[in-house]
Amino acid sequence: MNGIFGGLPWWGLVLVALGLTHITIASVTIFLHRHQAHRALDLHPLPSHFFRFWLWLTTGMVTKEWAAIHRKHHAKCETTEDPHSPQVLGIHRVLWGGLFLYKAECRNAETMARFGHGTPDDWLERNIYAPYNWAGILAMLVIDVILFGWAGMAIWGVQMVWIPFWAAGVINGLGHFWGYRNFDCADASTNLVPWGILIGGEELHNNHHSFATSAKLSARWYEFDIGWFYIRCLEVVGLASVRKVIPKPRFVEARSVPDAAMLQAIITHRYDVMRRYTASLRNVLREEAARLRGRGVEPKAMLRFIARGDGAVSVGQRAACEDAVRTIPRLALLVRLRDELAALWARSSATTDQLIGDLQSWLQRAEQSGIDQLMEFSRRLRSYAT
Repeated sequence: MNGIFGGLPWWGLVLVALGLTHITIASVTIFLHRHQAHRALDLHPLPSHFFRFWLWLTTGMVTKEWAAIHRKHHAKCETTEDPHSPQVLGIHRVLWGGLFLYKAECRNAETMARFGHGTPDDWLERNIYAPYNWAGILAMLVIDVILFGWAGMAIWGVQMVWIPFWAAGVINGLGHFWGYRNFDCADASTNLVPWGILIGGEELHNNHHSFATSAKLSARWYEFDIGWFYIRCLEVVGLASVRKVIPKPRFVEARSVPDAAMLQAIITHRYDVMRRYTASLRNVLREEAARLRGRGVEPKAMLRFIARGDGAVSVGQRAACEDAVRTIPRLALLVRLRDELAALWARSSATTDQLIGDLQSWLQRAEQSGIDQLMEFSRRLRSYAT
């Protein structure tokens, strides 16, 4: 059985398979992830239904189930309630068994009720896509065989394993286990590579967890998010409307007295603030390098300890870092100021006036510390604007 396009050379069939799976990846990242789960953009009904139909054909995933599980992952990240955390379940179980973890969570009625709100509930969803999700993938098998003959079965097989491996396994597994981080968010999310092409931009997972409602996943000039490129193309022709993107810091003339606008700018750009705070400490730790090494601590380990807390260093280094903080006054001040700075955006019960007062106190102590790097950082902090 040759099929309509069965005469294609092997490399042509490979390109077809990559093209079809890339459409599926784009459907997941644009429709399921950024549009449905996080409402980072609005989609015109035409691309919205195309993506939903294509996912029915190529994955059999139900929109409500996917959105609910992903929202729960963000709400319960790296805890025992996280549906697929490699930090809790182990990297091998998530990497190779992500599909089974997803299927198990689909059966959790509480997850569906609590996190599945706002997803499609029209006639097609209730009568075809959800109850007969298996029918789409069988239809895709028939289409592949008609188009490509027996080679179509191989193409269909690739389509069926593509999302379970790359999304459920690699992104949910390696994306919380290995890679680099632009932002020190509370979970273990990482960026796998700076070029989000193969998995539609989802490779930039740390960026996403830091700014979950951003339609754009790239954050640095050298990062590329192909999903964002597609969204911008849809926006140009009027088929999409972006709601939010990662905020970029803006700086104005330093304020002498903190106000509500300055506080809001610092909270909005908290990851950039903490990154700059960490960077400002490097020279301080170089100056303290001899005393640190005398206590068995490398300056780089102390920098991680100050920036991210005791979970960022090994158990053996943790005790040495804590001892150094207790016995070196400048380090104790750096850690205390880090904690108080983070409290500005963590204290949800405090009033704006209370937080402004705390910020004023923080700035005064930093500027009176006698540490050049802290004094310079404090001046920079006074300049943040939205």
